[in-house]
Amino acid sequence: MIGAHRIPLGPLGGEDGRRLDMTQRPLVMGILNCTPDSFYPASRRGDSGDAAHAALDMIEAGADIIDVGGESTRPGADYVDADEETRRVVPVIRAIRRVSPIPISIDTRKRVVAEAALDAGADIVNDVSGLRDDPDLRRLAAERGAPVVLMHMRGSSKTMQRRPRYDDAVAEVRSELIERVEIAVEAGVPEETIILDPGIGFGKRAEDNLAIIANLSMFVELGRPVLIGISRKSFVDAVLDRAVEDRLAGSLAAEAYAVLEGAHIVRVHDVRETVDLVRMITAIRRVAS
Repeated sequence: MIGAHRIPLGPLGGEDGRRLDMTQRPLVMGILNCTPDSFYPASRRGDSGDAAHAALDMIEAGADIIDVGGESTRPGADYVDADEETRRVVPVIRAIRRVSPIPISIDTRKRVVAEAALDAGADIVNDVSGLRDDPDLRRLAAERGAPVVLMHMRGSSKTMQRRPRYDDAVAEVRSELIERVEIAVEAGVPEETIILDPGIGFGKRAEDNLAIIANLSMFVELGRPVLIGISRKSFVDAVLDRAVEDRLAGSLAAEAYAVLEGAHIVRVHDVRETVDLVRMITAIRRVAS
């Protein structure tokens, strides 16, 4: 099995009984981009009504988590100020929460946005900077006890793909994630609420991304749940020579490998297809065991 990770959600440490339960199978996190400039045009949602409808479609397709973001973190993306980011995400989170208890994560690097999102009904903080960019976000995560995703990234969205270099990508990313966990725990974030993301496509070459996926078990061995975000990223193009619209098959193949290596959460644009993938792998594993 992939590990007995079960993280409480909701106010007061999950007293409402909701959990991120990763004990039976990996979870599928659906990407909801409330942005005009995300790298995959089909994922862009122009207004809160459109975004909320897309979230309901993902829930119907079997998503376990909805990840709501109001700032693109694609390579070269421009900074979005907190007021605009909040304006984009809060109405969407409220709309989802009115109709579903599904876990919602807020994809942000800013405390003010995360706080507004949690107040609107979000459960999880997903920070691509690993709580590095805004120290106040560490304090918020500690105060709220909300599950937090620490992702690995070198540099910023604007600069991360300017000639990234590693001597040993797996060892270096693993070491730097351990440092991010230590900093978060020192700030008061409970270690049992931390989820790790090695940051596929964030400040990494295609060969680095492939090495991390091939050795994902080394991150699983750290003892925290591992989230992997592969969906339609440019390293798929580097291998297959496919435009972003044609990267579904390559994404699913890489996600399948990641699941077999022990990934606990798979963050994707294509929920229905990924849910089928996870269910099939889970069924085969059960027979094999």
